[in-house]
Amino acid sequence: MKLTKIASLIALYIGVMAIFAGGQVVLLNKAMSYHVIPWLPVYNLVFGLLTVFITTILLWRNSHFSLAAVLTSITSHSAVMIILQTSYRELVAPDSIRAMAIRLATWFIILILVAVQARKDKKSSD
Repeated sequence: MKLTKIASLIALYIGVMAIFAGGQVVLLNKAMSYHVIPWLPVYNLVFGLLTVFITTILLWRNSHFSLAAVLTSITSHSAVMIILQTSYRELVAPDSIRAMAIRLATWFIILILVAVQARKDKKSSD
């Protein structure tokens, strides 16, 4: 199995988890036991949907846009983490920080898989 297919399955999982997390608050109006920063569940839901319906497909097809999609995910999640750690440090729930850290770690693993597959593809075409 190509590494990009494995990366796609990992992205699908993390995307579905983001949809679930964001959807509970945004779509189901579920009250959480901790303070929720209003834009964060919306971000989770939207980015989860983008991951499931765009990035996952690009990765599965080993598209030349895969790397750009993965880098966009890492950049976006990194920016949100920085915002949470600086502007919302006193308000953000530890669960939100933990979830964002897990997303970042997962996207770095996906990045490694995509990079290794690209290297393999380049060697086989030489």
